[in-house]
Amino acid sequence: MSSPRRSRGGNLALLASFVRPHRRRLLAGLLLGLGVAASALATPLVTKMILDSVSTSASLTAPVAALLGLLVLGVVLGYAQATLLGTVAENVVLDVRTSLVRRFFRGRLPDLQRRSSGELVSRVVADTVLLREASSTSLVNLINGAVSLTGTIVLMAVLDVPLLGVTLAAVTVVGLLVAALMRPIAEAQSRAQDEIGKLGGVLAAGLDAVRTVKADGAEDRQTQRVVMHAEASARHSIKAVRTEAAAWSAADGGIQLAIIAILAFGAWRVSTGDLPVSTLIAFLLYAFGLVAPVSEITLNVTQLQAGIAAAARIRDAESIRTELLDAGAPVPAADAATAGLSFTDVTMTYPGSAHPALTGFTADIPGRGHTALVGPSGSGKTTVFSLLLRFYDPDTGVIRLNGADHRTLSIAAVRHHIAYVQQETPLLPGSIRDNIAFRSPDTDDQIIWQALDAVGLADHVRKLPAGLAEPAAQAGLSGGQRQRVALARAIVTRPAILLLDEATSQLDGLTEAAVQRIITDLAQHSAVITIAHRLSTVIDADTILLMEKGTVRAAGTHRDLLTRDDLYRDLVAALRIGS
Repeated sequence: MSSPRRSRGGNLALLASFVRPHRRRLLAGLLLGLGVAASALATPLVTKMILDSVSTSASLTAPVAALLGLLVLGVVLGYAQATLLGTVAENVVLDVRTSLVRRFFRGRLPDLQRRSSGELVSRVVADTVLLREASSTSLVNLINGAVSLTGTIVLMAVLDVPLLGVTLAAVTVVGLLVAALMRPIAEAQSRAQDEIGKLGGVLAAGLDAVRTVKADGAEDRQTQRVVMHAEASARHSIKAVRTEAAAWSAADGGIQLAIIAILAFGAWRVSTGDLPVSTLIAFLLYAFGLVAPVSEITLNVTQLQAGIAAAARIRDAESIRTELLDAGAPVPAADAATAGLSFTDVTMTYPGSAHPALTGFTADIPGRGHTALVGPSGSGKTTVFSLLLRFYDPDTGVIRLNGADHRTLSIAAVRHHIAYVQQETPLLPGSIRDNIAFRSPDTDDQIIWQALDAVGLADHVRKLPAGLAEPAAQAGLSGGQRQRVALARAIVTRPAILLLDEATSQLDGLTEAAVQRIITDLAQHSAVITIAHRLSTVIDADTILLMEKGTVRAAGTHRDLLTRDDLYRDLVAALRIGS
């Protein structure tokens, strides 16, 4: 990830890109802020008018009315600016979060797998909050503060140049001190947020494996791993707080020292008759007014630094490449000659791996029937599924679907053609119905109940308080029941190709037999492809592809392979499956 030091210009450009869609409202906020600054700058001059009116016995009505008018104008404009900028800030955060979430869900699997889910969540939740102020309020208030500071100094020059010299000396020293502290603040805040991202990753992984953590008595160790990153974040944040406090103290102390110097020097000049008392009072009001713009500039520069660091992390997350889901041709209609899948000399190596997962993989899978992939762990079975679903593309070789080159088909069309039940079957957000109709939300309830009945889960769902509307996370589903929910989700779509990755690993014998009947039924009109280490689930497959070291070692029925392949016989014997 690029650090703020190396790429501040690029990160400011990124901030500008977030702000650009809202530039009209930001300009309006800037103008409102300038109105607030103008009313504040005019107040000491009107105060001087009141004091001069007292000394000349002139009417006080006009200057007092002007002072009240400035007060009301400042309050109204300040309210309008705060409301407008607050709304813009929230809209900026919404835009960035929407963009990130869309990118994550459309991201290419290799890019997503290089980052932990906790880190990605941190980008959406934490970094966008830091970006909120930096991309709207801080930018506008920084300009307003600079304008107020400049205007104050100009009006001080109008009142008295010698006193202005004292003021500028103090402001220059304060500015140099604050500027020197900005970089350490930015670096500390960036490191703190990096640790938060790591914390999120470790915490998410630990919660996903909480059963294992508890079973192995590793609660304290896992807690310490998370707390270690929390402590590191706290250390960097405390360093940022201390440096920021030093900046604030320098700014505030410098201005207070300037006020004392102005008071002493101004009082001496009043005593010599070189300066009217009303001018000294107006000048002091401007000096007191310097505290606000200097503090505002310090605060907003600090927030801008934090936002720049957040922008760098968001930019890194936005480097995740997205899939072009709709680019390509539709899946062609199947006919007797082309129906099904074919792999020709396919080779595939995962990013970062030294060895290919598939090497010269060649196989033909008909458009109807049950094909099983078996073999030792690491033989490439799951990789075949990843290629079919276009999670990855092969390095070499050709995959054809209904006779068409797989690469020329749109990713969306390919995945619409396929239903996939993975080995790990997480419940999706929403109700039981949402989980089963996840692919086709308009699926009729009768079809959903038929699917639940087919996988032996209908009775359980009927007993739930809300039935199909029961939140899935609260339904108390076991691992096997979750697998059945995933199977029901697959069969309601009646897919042309059904991929089952260890989809019966957590099922009891009776339920597994019911699933086998579902497979037999689907295989009458679809291609059912299963991966199983439990060979009992694939004995009745029409074709078994025995894989070893990323290629097809042998193909045939269960009985054929038993008679002619030693590896297959060893697998069968290891699982004590009769011939």
